[in-house]
Amino acid sequence: DDPALTARNDDGLFPRQPVPVVIGAREVPADALLRQHPHAPLFYTSHDLTATLVDLIDKGLHRVFVEGGPTLASAFIAAGYADRLLTYVAPTLLGGPRAALTEMGVRTITDQRRLDIESIDRLGDDLLIVSHPRPESESH
Repeated sequence: DDPALTARNDDGLFPRQPVPVVIGAREVPADALLRQHPHAPLFYTSHDLTATLVDLIDKGLHRVFVEGGPTLASAFIAAGYADRLLTYVAPTLLGGPRAALTEMGVRTITDQRRLDIESIDRLGDDLLIVSHPRPESESH
């Protein structure tokens, strides 16, 4: 995967672009699409999401869109930092050990994290489900 982390429409890039933020220790290759972004990326190698988010707030960034792998997505959900989830569902089956989410404190059906669905949109053959986590007191 070589994400550009740009906001696009059918005509190309939107005039106003988000600031790309990379969280993780893996090196971003010099020829990565991210390096061509209109804004210089911010890089964080810390696993401390709270400190990272505080630093982003200090830089004037008050909203984040997390487009990450299962580990990062799960960490945001487990910490309670995700207030909206955009879930893309494709009519395809994948096997193997790679899951969309990893460890987030759900060991049994009793521990499940319930979501309230805001909308469901069809995007070609795919579905986009927009949802919000329910407060923990209402999740079980």
